[in-house]
Formats: sequence, structure tokens, C-alpha cells
Amino acid sequence: MGRRLWRYSPLRQAQGEVFIFTFLLGLDRMTSTMGKIRLYDTTLRDGMQAEGISFSLDDKLAIAGRLDELGLDYIEGGYAASNPKEVQFFAEVAELGLKNSRIAAFGSTRRADCSVSDDISLNTMLACKTPVGTLVGKSWDMQVTDVLGCSLDENLTICGESVEYLKKHGLEVLFDAEHFYDGYKENPEYAMKVVAAAANAGADAIVLCDTNGGCLPDQVYEITKTVCDQLGGAEIGIHAHNDTDCATANSLAAVRAGAMHVQGTINGMGERCGNANLCTVIPNLEFKMRREALSPEKIRTLTEVSRYVFEIGNMAPVMNMPYVGESAFAHKGGLHVDALRKSKGSYEHITPELVGNERRFLISELSGKSNVLAELEKAKIAEDKKLAREILARVQELENEGYQFEAADASFDLLVKKVMGTYKPFFNLIKYHITVEKRASGEIVTEATVKLTVDGKTEHVVAEGDGPVNALDAGLRKSLENFYPSIRDVHLIDYKVRVVNAGAGTAAKVRVIIESMDKDAMWGTVGVSENVIEASWQALVDSVEYKLQKDAK
Repeated sequence: MGRRLWRYSPLRQAQGEVFIFTFLLGLDRMTSTMGKIRLYDTTLRDGMQAEGISFSLDDKLAIAGRLDELGLDYIEGGYAASNPKEVQFFAEVAELGLKNSRIAAFGSTRRADCSVSDDISLNTMLACKTPVGTLVGKSWDMQVTDVLGCSLDENLTICGESVEYLKKHGLEVLFDAEHFYDGYKENPEYAMKVVAAAANAGADAIVLCDTNGGCLPDQVYEITKTVCDQLGGAEIGIHAHNDTDCATANSLAAVRAGAMHVQGTINGMGERCGNANLCTVIPNLEFKMRREALSPEKIRTLTEVSRYVFEIGNMAPVMNMPYVGESAFAHKGGLHVDALRKSKGSYEHITPELVGNERRFLISELSGKSNVLAELEKAKIAEDKKLAREILARVQELENEGYQFEAADASFDLLVKKVMGTYKPFFNLIKYHITVEKRASGEIVTEATVKLTVDGKTEHVVAEGDGPVNALDAGLRKSLENFYPSIRDVHLIDYKVRVVNAGAGTAAKVRVIIESMDKDAMWGTVGVSENVIEASWQALVDSVEYKLQKDAK
């Protein structure tokens, strides 16, 4: 091949040696002067392999645009040879004019029964005309003999020739050494031969894959450190799966061992248990390891990007996800909130604004006076302990009836105004009426009649909907939009019903939680009743009243 062969040697494991994981907390191979960690996103390929996930072409293009704005170094577009949609994506993403990210096409090394020039996967990658090609090759001897069905030496040739072929056509080549950590544990000499073959053929980065996700951080650290030592100047990367819930920890362990390239997905999406979560990896690199990954300005958009990808994927956000989850900086215990009001670092490991998140104080029957005082502070209401006690007593009374305010911040805001005596309704209900008609054809028609007054003027409207709540929502909006045009900006984005006292059977109370949003905010409201329509009405009215109160400010 005309290039120096990289040295390799198996990892020495002295008898009785115990790896102390706390060693990873030291400064080994890590100083503030080391180079930038290159971030590689595979949400559009590996992330799409998650159960229940399917991105359309437009979805993939939209996500690619947001990932580019985030400033990631690489965006993997998909497995080019898998279906026509992937090929179309590469054609259209080239027209987006991405400013920060390089698009990578993914493919496998050549088949054992053909040459590189005739291989479909390699030539489809070239046809995508991307600047980067990511090649996956076998590095576990068992996978070579049992899955590929070729000899170990032949696989070395396959890997080297495939890398050389893409390099000859001008691509930056990243070699994903599939099952590397498992292969190394079984046959370290052969696993090293595979990555050496790819490096000698000109691969720009050697990415070590924990494909089955079964490794622990101490194993990843030791093996990665050995590879970094043996391959000298080659750039080493990590691609970790989360089957032991260690993908993020494994990625950080690899960086401590010398890896300069990390692959993962937004929100940890991926096959089986998912991939390393870039929404956790990135702030851990920046704030905990002091390694440059993204600029502070970009990291402040991380929460927004996380929620955007959840929305595009039609997935419910993971509330307790570190850093970007809605509960990541939510505080419920009264003692915790009291301490936070005195020192923000007492129960928060970073300032939530650093990742674009926010601090939340949860109000419930478990809350103390401090929670209510903290909410009053956020609302810029002067500290009033007597008022706080009155509000807390009312919250506890309502929660005893089935209400819950943790996800109903707007209803709590209105409750505070009612206790303070500053609440003023924007309209008054006279009556509502709902009919559901099923016709012989099977068609179901739902109609809501709403009659109310605004400033002494009576409004009486009829609206249809897909169901009783939808019809009621449409009727309420229709009756108010002539008086309050901004009501047209409000959209109901989520609707949840939960039985409060299941033992009561069909006479049980239900709690309805509604999430609404306008052009610049999102809020939650709650209603409780034995009648699901009445509970829904309460939550709908709170949503509209909160919007109008917000606009009035």
C-alpha cells in the first residue's frame, strides 16, 4: 500500500488488576489545550432504526437544517443503498446550503464476491456526491467467519480496498469498526489488524463501535487507550449503543482515553435501547470535562433542538432527560426550593439557561410555602408569607379533589390571582350544549352550542368538531374571536385524561390536562369533574383566560 503499517498489540491485563473507575475523573489525556471534539450525528440513519420512528423526506431535511444550525461537524444522511428516499435526501440536502455541517453517506465495505468497482453499496455512496463517506466494516473475527462467510485475511483486504476506493474518489472516509470492543475482548490481535488495515488505506478517522452496547466505561477506556497508543496519529472515534445504559458514559470514557470524534443521536434515539445521547454528551464534554465541542451560544439552543426532534418524530418528550428534559431543573420538595431561593447551586449542578432550559418550581400538596413564594417571585409579586399560606391551603384543598398543578402552570397562575382578588373574567358562560349524532351511514356528527356574555353583550354560536371536546373548543373560540382576535393564535397541542378515583367505576372523577401554545409561549391547564366534558371545559376556559391575561399585560 506504500504507507507505514500501524503497530498493534493486545491489551495487557495483569492478573488481579482492578480498574478503578474513579481514575476516569482524573486528568489523564485531558487538558484545556487539547483539540476540539468532532461531533457526528446519526439521528437520520441510526436514530431512524428506533422502534416507532419513521421520518419522511421533508422531516429529514428539516432536521438536517436544525442540526446544521446547532453546529455539529457531521450529519449522517442515511444508508444510501437501502431505499430511493435516502438517495433523494442526499440530492435535496445539497441544495440547503448547510453552513456548519458536512453530510456523510453511510455504506458497508464491498461484498466478498465482487470488486470495489462493481460493489453496489460503494458506488451508491459515490453517487450521493457527499464530501464524507462512512464505511462500516467487520472487526470481530466471529462476525467475519459466521456472518460475512469469508476468511479473516480476506476481510482485511476488503476493508483496505473499500477505504482506498472512496479515498481515490476524493471523499473524507470514516471507518466504523463494527463490534470492535466485543471483537477486541475475544481476539485483540485481529481487531487491531482490521483498524490498522483501514488506517493504512487512508481512513481519516477510525471509529470504534460498541455495536451491541454491552461494554462498561472501564472496558471502553482501556481498549480505546490502547488503540490510541498503537495507531499513533490516526484520529480515533467512538460509536456507542445504550444497551447497558452506559452509551454516554462510554463515549466520555473514550474521550478521556484519547478519542477526538464522538458519534450519537439527538435524544439518544436508535435501535433497541438507543445510541449515545448527544443532548447529554455535548454539555458533559463542555461543562464537566472542559472539552471544546460547541460554542456556548450553540449549546444554549440544545433544549430547543431536542424538543424539535421529538416533535418531528411524533414522540412524547422524555420529561426527566438530563439537561434538556422539562423536569431536569424542576423542584418539588419544599426544603429543596427553600435552599434554591437562597443559593441556586444548592440543588442544581449547572444553570439551566446554559442549555436553553429553565428552572421550574412544582406546586402540589407536597409543596411547602417556599415553592409558592418562589412562584410568586417568578411572577414578580412581592414576598407575602400570609398570601403564600393561603395559596398553599387552596392548592392542597383542590388536589384533595383531584386537581394537579405540576403540568398546569396557567391554572396555577389564575388560582393565585383568584386568591389575591385580582382575577377578572374576560367572559361569563350562560350555557353550553353538546349533541352527538350517529347516522345510518356510520357518520358521526358532533355539534356544540355555546352561549356567553362579554362586557354585557351576548354571543350565541354553534360549531362542529371531530368529537365533543373539539366541538366545544371550536365553539368557545368562535364566540370570543370577534372580541379578542388574538384567540386565533392559540393552538391545543396536547390533551390528556386520567381517572382520579378508579374505584368509583363509570362515576369516577376524571382529570383533564390540556397543553396550549401561541406564537411565543406554551402553557398547561387542568380541570376535574365526574363529567369529562365539564372537566375539559374547565381546562379550555383556563387556557383561553390565561392567553387573554397574558396579552393584557
